[in-house]
Amino acid sequence: MDTTPTHVETVIIGAGQAGLATAYHLRRRGRDCLVVDAADRIGDQWRRQWDTLRLYSPARYDGLPGLPFPARPWTFPGKDEVADYLEAYAEHHRLPVLLGTRVETLDAALDGGFTVNCSTGTLRCDNVVVATGTFGRTPAVPDFAADLDPAVLQLHSSEYRRPAQLRDGPVLVVGASHSGTDVAHEVAATRPTILAGRDCGQVPFRIESPAGRVLFPLLVLAWRHLLTRRTPLGRRMMPHVRFHGGPMIRVRRADLRARGVERLTDRVTGVRDGLPVVGDRAVEVANVVWATGFRQSFDWIRLPVIGADGWPLEVRGVVDSAPGLYFCGLSFQYAFSSMVLPGVGRDADHVARRIAERSGRPEPARRLEAA
Repeated sequence: MDTTPTHVETVIIGAGQAGLATAYHLRRRGRDCLVVDAADRIGDQWRRQWDTLRLYSPARYDGLPGLPFPARPWTFPGKDEVADYLEAYAEHHRLPVLLGTRVETLDAALDGGFTVNCSTGTLRCDNVVVATGTFGRTPAVPDFAADLDPAVLQLHSSEYRRPAQLRDGPVLVVGASHSGTDVAHEVAATRPTILAGRDCGQVPFRIESPAGRVLFPLLVLAWRHLLTRRTPLGRRMMPHVRFHGGPMIRVRRADLRARGVERLTDRVTGVRDGLPVVGDRAVEVANVVWATGFRQSFDWIRLPVIGADGWPLEVRGVVDSAPGLYFCGLSFQYAFSSMVLPGVGRDADHVARRIAERSGRPEPARRLEAA
């Protein structure tokens, strides 16, 4: 970090879509910033997802501010296309990104501002934007998973890449949100599959059908304007999405039935004789895929800004109790769309605007010079 300034007006932690969009909006306002990320390459979080992962939104809605997504409007980009787009986005807008830099702790500085202690040195800043991901990166696997028979292969969904990783024999997928149903549907083409977990609902039309082209814009409007923290429906939905995951979007109940997936809506409650117990039934399987999401892990933020539920005490990404601290990219930061590409740009703009207001007279927004 020898060539990096020791003081930066704003440090953005995380070079995913939320962090890059925030940097874009800050630069448009003439504000100084630096994005830091532990990865060696922008987009690596996407590249590490399972092989067949595709976005649930068509490319026409997937562009970040200032650069359309380079694909046919009604195609659904794969995870590697998204990763390459994020890398190109940072290069196109000449965003200042420091890679290979893991943030270890974030502290309040004694004389004001913040100290960001990194694996490669220390940064001082007036503002910090935490853009480390929607649901954190600590896999949420129950403690009793350690009691499963060693002959049962266990993978968290973040480790799953393809069916060939799995052992011969039946598979139990735990967690029936959109990622769990996608994995169960894929795996069921190769071996008997059980999907366990509460029904999170499903989008009422096929997103890749002709009807999807007509109805998807309405869905985006609902995600952006109806399901928000300001509406009664959004406030009711927010804890369900944050703690249980979103509805099925691409794979539907009928698709699971057609693949022969055994659907159990009971929870996995423990282990009996080395086997997972769903409800009160031990199921004989050779593999378990835990599509159980992630735990928020903000213990590296050494400030009293995390609530009892593990989520930051913020409103639209602004932490009033710690002036200068912001978040971007959280699930339901403002709306359901906050956690997907079609919505993160709006949240990033709001955060950047608040930083500019705090940092002094904001300069007029301007178009960034492309590389």
